[in-house]
Amino acid sequence: MFGTIFSEKDAELGPSSQKDVVDIFLNAATFSKHVEGSAEKSMSFEDFRNWCALLPSVKKYLASLLMPPDAGRPGSQVPCLLHGESVDSNMILTRKEYAWHIGGALSQQELEEWKLLYHSAYNGLSFNTFLGNISKDGGSTVLIIKDKEGCVYGGYASQPFERHGDFYGDMKSFLFQLYPKASIFRPTGANKNLQWCAVNFSSDDIPNGIGFGGRVNHFGLFLSASFDQGHTFNCTTFGSPCLSKTSRICPEVIECWRVVPKGKQGTHDAVKGSVLERFKEDRHMLNMVGLANSSE
Repeated sequence: MFGTIFSEKDAELGPSSQKDVVDIFLNAATFSKHVEGSAEKSMSFEDFRNWCALLPSVKKYLASLLMPPDAGRPGSQVPCLLHGESVDSNMILTRKEYAWHIGGALSQQELEEWKLLYHSAYNGLSFNTFLGNISKDGGSTVLIIKDKEGCVYGGYASQPFERHGDFYGDMKSFLFQLYPKASIFRPTGANKNLQWCAVNFSSDDIPNGIGFGGRVNHFGLFLSASFDQGHTFNCTTFGSPCLSKTSRICPEVIECWRVVPKGKQGTHDAVKGSVLERFKEDRHMLNMVGLANSSE
């Protein structure tokens, strides 16, 4: 699949690293079928079904093999990842393979361009800057976190991150894992606790920060407003496990990408890092939380 989807020019790393990426996807699979004469177990049909449920990009690609060849057919599209010239591509967490994996749970219209809105290495671990950057154009976003345990995971927010005192969002949101294994966890319908974005609340019952699923103080994924800590627990909202090695997480890198719908390419700026842009970001954040007028 990778040999077909990703051209040689997209292969940024050597064969051993490419094998590591393949292993990330295979790590999501279960092999429970005993094979006579073999010491290793095989993948049963039920194992295969479960694997495809965790990796919709794989399911889309295999299903597309029943259709006439077409470069744009389902399962073959990889979003174009755009970022500012000042951003070193080696610092980016989101590989093309990761984008392909996440894109398996999105519509074809959402697989054209993704633009980097926020990167903690360039913007700092700042909740205010994060909100300022992503509030400039709204829309759906992909949040990706690498923690100090080396695990990479995140969530797709179908609705803009805006100040709320309770859960909100729709059934298009989902959680995902990228490393050391790749999986996607869509809403189960168990509840509607999909997205969370609390800003400047003083109650312990409304923790400031952003999150997905679960319940207050026991989210499927949560980043506190300090941006230096958070947590991830088993979550009935998405049927997801703890996304890291431990439930308490310490972010090392945080990225947020704007999913640009088809037909709207070229209308938004990638992440900026200048002081002047920071003022604009803070202004957008104040507008979002309703404090702009009081600051004047």
